Amino acid sequence: MIYVFLAEGFEEIEALTPVDLLRRAGKQVITVGVGDSVIVGSHGIPVVPDTIAQEAVLDEGLEMIVLPGGMPGTLNLEGSPYVQAAIDYCMEKNLPIGAICAAPSILGHKGLLKGRTAVCYEGFETQLDGATIGEGSVAVDGNIVTARGAGVATQFALKLIEAAVSKAESERIFNAILCEK
Repeated sequence: MIYVFLAEGFEEIEALTPVDLLRRAGKQVITVGVGDSVIVGSHGIPVVPDTIAQEAVLDEGLEMIVLPGGMPGTLNLEGSPYVQAAIDYCMEKNLPIGAICAAPSILGHKGLLKGRTAVCYEGFETQLDGATIGEGSVAVDGNIVTARGAGVATQFALKLIEAAVSKAESERIFNAILCEK
């Protein structure tokens, strides 16, 4: 299963595009609310998560976590001990972690981007401690997938599918949604 964490002030496109496309790819995706039973995004869209962080289990069934950006969503994710534990679990097990927009800063603050290539929302580069800032819209380095922001949420989700399923499935979804290069 894949956890997509939602905290008050999350960027809706960055969270829900990966949920949608990963589910189209056949993955079990669970939205995990940090703090409440209804999480309101940065643009006022309320979302009812599938579960709450306190009930999210970190075990062999977990395949990946996704951290959407947005403000103050990123800060709320970073302040959650449940999100921190999920990041630590994924790093220990070498499971994929996706972070987009401001959310790669969470990984940077933990020192997890040292020696890796990563990207983020413009202006957050200084918070990617030790990272080489990539040139493209999405960067994959080891088990970490980072992306610049809402405008590349589809490309980000397609890279997550590549990590969770396969390049062929990512290409199938790309074609199915009539995405342009």
